[in-house]
Amino acid sequence: MKLPDTLPTHIAVIMDGNGRWARRRGLPRKAGHAAGSENFRSIATFCRDIGIPYLTVYALSTENRASRPAEEVEEVYDLLRRYIGESLETMERDRVKLKFLGSLDSLPEDVRELIARAEEVSARYEGCQCNICVNYGGRDEIVRAACKLMRLSSGTITQDVTEDIFSRHLDTAFLPDPDLCIRTGGDSRLSNFLPWQLAYAELVFTKTLWPDFSKKELVSIMRDFSKRNRRYGGL
Repeated sequence: MKLPDTLPTHIAVIMDGNGRWARRRGLPRKAGHAAGSENFRSIATFCRDIGIPYLTVYALSTENRASRPAEEVEEVYDLLRRYIGESLETMERDRVKLKFLGSLDSLPEDVRELIARAEEVSARYEGCQCNICVNYGGRDEIVRAACKLMRLSSGTITQDVTEDIFSRHLDTAFLPDPDLCIRTGGDSRLSNFLPWQLAYAELVFTKTLWPDFSKKELVSIMRDFSKRNRRYGGL
């Protein structure tokens, strides 16, 4: 596959369609989540290999956690446990930095411990950084950032709050904003994913269900991205 001359620095992905993928095959939903998890590993490795510095994916939203059956949410946690556990075993080989974004304090204690261990081990790696949004909601992130600002100022903000100052209190303070956001599964909305950070991202919506999303389709999307004229409000 021939890559475009210009690659995005930061790709964000809404990995949608795992449940429908499973249903079309007469499989339980957890089989779709498992297939989606494996595809994430494949796409993340590909991004590392071609030199994409940052990849951020939507794994579990605050709305998913609140509205999905408890059994399904627990299945997602089990996949996280397995994925992080396997990643800890292969980190020296893969050398992909892992970061987890979202309201992590409300996750099961053992999942939080695995997350902390993965972030600690991979912190020294350079190259591709994969950010996994778990129990994440964009509005929740903005509210949490505002609360951080208030706590730091003892409830009284005495300076003008600029976009730069506010951004430093978001989960993504250490990241550049995404250049490109891809949503699989056929829906054309952001679903509370990175609303602040995606203000000027190029958006792509594909009908492909996430477990079927391929490296070839990603390259095709990046070719289209490289041809877009990103004006940022200018002429």
